Amino acid sequence: MTPDEIGCPVLDMAARAPHRQNARLRSAGPAVRVELPGGIIAWSVTRTEVIRALAGDPRVSRDPRKHWPGLADVPEGWPLAPLALQQTFFNLYGSEHRAARRRMTPSFAPRRVSALRPGIEATAAGLVGAIGRLGPGEAVDIRRALSLPLTMTVVCDLFGVPAAMRLPLGKAMDTLLITASTPEQMQSAQLEINALLTRLLHLKRSEPGPDLASDVAAVSTGGDAEPTEEQSRDTLFMMIGAGYETAVNLITSAVQALLTHPRYLALVRDGDLGWEDVIEETLRHEGPVMHLPLRYPLEDIELGEGVVIRRGEPILLAFGAAGRDPEVHPDRPDDFDPTRPVKDHLAFGHGPHFCLGAPLARLEAEVALAGFFSAHPDAVLAPDGPPPVRLRSAVVNGPAELWVVPTPASTTGM
Repeated sequence: MTPDEIGCPVLDMAARAPHRQNARLRSAGPAVRVELPGGIIAWSVTRTEVIRALAGDPRVSRDPRKHWPGLADVPEGWPLAPLALQQTFFNLYGSEHRAARRRMTPSFAPRRVSALRPGIEATAAGLVGAIGRLGPGEAVDIRRALSLPLTMTVVCDLFGVPAAMRLPLGKAMDTLLITASTPEQMQSAQLEINALLTRLLHLKRSEPGPDLASDVAAVSTGGDAEPTEEQSRDTLFMMIGAGYETAVNLITSAVQALLTHPRYLALVRDGDLGWEDVIEETLRHEGPVMHLPLRYPLEDIELGEGVVIRRGEPILLAFGAAGRDPEVHPDRPDDFDPTRPVKDHLAFGHGPHFCLGAPLARLEAEVALAGFFSAHPDAVLAPDGPPPVRLRSAVVNGPAELWVVPTPASTTGM
């Protein structure tokens, strides 16, 4: 049956109006068939209660090689392949996933993450200091000047990535997560990442250090049951990519929200609102990950309202849509309001695959926001700059750039 015959809307890979599309899909049912690139049909799920149920259901797998009969039909250069088809614990199922995840969990325990605070603060202070050397009225892209270099430095330090690899690795990862990239761009970026991460694995085997990449490299040199070279490389891609891209979007979206609604920034300055409130509301309002592909039921699953997802049919959970679900947030779900008492969201996922890096992302956001706004309390969105545009991605969500004037000319000499 073709998409036209079953009336599938096409999911916008360029994410021009993701919240509007999510609202339409949410109103259509607990799950709605959508067309993905390559003519692949998946079930889009945008309702919070259904996302929670499916993300925590042991009858639902993330392993395409075991549980997706349509895997053979995926075209070369498919834009969702870097996440949906990677061979890491991210896409393992059941006991395999639990065993692999246990090996990584201690690295992101809250106490270990808290120990990173001094280094994160030092990196943020250096970046904020560089922004402070701009002239009065001069604009800067906060994503490129603060959010991205801070989070990339933190995650690359954590994984022991050499300085020369960081910029090309970040650029290639950005390309792979932009689902509006062409197949040629995706393939070129994938080759670049494979080469860089293979070099990193070889380096860590010959010169291991007290870092997570050395841990991954050491595990992949074990017996037959241990990860292959490709699986180890995919693990590094997933952990490094997820470790910085989520926090980049969280920080940038929070700065945009506060400068768009300065009354809330005033509440923070007066001590009537905490950074935690701002961060959780940003996660609710503009979750840094919109859709996380894919999942596959091991048996038919009934969702109600006449909707049945058949065994092996791919499922696309819209974690970034959950925060604006009117069933959970009936009071102005589309408005940014960090004073709201309930800020429930699924920005870091749910269930067995809940994001390991959530404590680190929250810490980076707190340090970045506190550091920037303490140094630049009069910052404003650049009045002559381009309007913020979204990342052209159905996976990651946030401003592609955000031009800010840290020290408006009108405040000098006051």
